[in-house]
Amino acid sequence: MTTFYDLTATTAQGESRSLADYKGDVLLIVNVASKCGFTPQYEGLEKLYQSYKDQGLRILAFPSNDYGAQEPGTIAEVQQFCSINYGVTFDLFDKVHAKGADQHPVYKYLTNHAPETGDVHWNFEKFLVGRDGQIIGRFGSRVAPLDGELTDAVEKALAVE
Repeated sequence: MTTFYDLTATTAQGESRSLADYKGDVLLIVNVASKCGFTPQYEGLEKLYQSYKDQGLRILAFPSNDYGAQEPGTIAEVQQFCSINYGVTFDLFDKVHAKGADQHPVYKYLTNHAPETGDVHWNFEKFLVGRDGQIIGRFGSRVAPLDGELTDAVEKALAVE
């Protein structure tokens, strides 16, 4: 049986990264897009990351053009957009499909093993993964990164050693 840590993904720099590299960290995995009504959530994601990174939070952002074709650019354009507009310093990965026949294995795993299974509904849906690789939460696009619902879940996950 595949575990979360058996998966790999391609970074925005084109390097293959094993998710096992994140063992012991709390992960917030988000499918992102540059031309979406939720795009300003990048700012909150960066603030969340800066607030909790020293306690072990990592944010993994996966650009996806699956929802309303709102991420049409190249990965280089996405990186530039994130850097210039939001000063993003968390981990950005290559563009993926978060749903459909070509769904990336990370999203296949997340959508099949989360407390609430099923397709990702829209951009900026968030999955919270505990230090042990278990998916402990799923938050819809309307849950902003700094909403108490999400920050409480992050803090609780970070408190588990």
